[in-house]
Amino acid sequence: MTASPPIRVLLVDDHTMVRRGLATFLKAFDDLLLAGEAATGEAAVQLCGRLVPDVVLMDLVMPGMDGVETTRLIRQQYPTVKVIALTSFNEEGRVQSVLQAGAISYLLKDVSAEELANAIRAAHAGRSTLSPAAAQSLIHTTVQPSALGYDLTAREREVLALMVTGLNNSEIAAELGVSPSTIKSHVSHILAKFGVAGRTEAVALAVRHNVID
Repeated sequence: MTASPPIRVLLVDDHTMVRRGLATFLKAFDDLLLAGEAATGEAAVQLCGRLVPDVVLMDLVMPGMDGVETTRLIRQQYPTVKVIALTSFNEEGRVQSVLQAGAISYLLKDVSAEELANAIRAAHAGRSTLSPAAAQSLIHTTVQPSALGYDLTAREREVLALMVTGLNNSEIAAELGVSPSTIKSHVSHILAKFGVAGRTEAVALAVRHNVID
């Protein structure tokens, strides 16, 4: 009987030591293989196009494009690629956002090597794995009414804050050091999450509901 090929894993984290540790972890399992590494969301999307890994281990807090937006783009462009959110943070909004973006699993970085390996295998087979804290967050949000803006990513909050000051897309792009098309995408997501058609209404809602501190 022919053995199945190893599961090819792409590591996405802006910290070199974290990637190095994860790469070492993968070597301990014969059925897992390091397909590549990326330090930014933008690089991750490009590498997915080149390598088409089976599973991506995705950090959520990165400079530039965060893990939620990176997950959304990867799932849109390469739907066969499974994404596992692997983060140090457990925040209800972040859990909701990355799962809505298409991640199949959500784990904290204190997970054991065996648990992470099993989560990668499960993701490859189409099964979800949630950390106990993430599962509790999902239960909590189903019984508590969600505040406006709860599902905004950190980057979307930054963009919204600049929208409130009256900056246009080009000015926000210059302020954050990204392309206007990236800002346009963020604004579209903000409008969709607010359920409004225009930025003026979004800004008014943000101010009225104190979405931005």
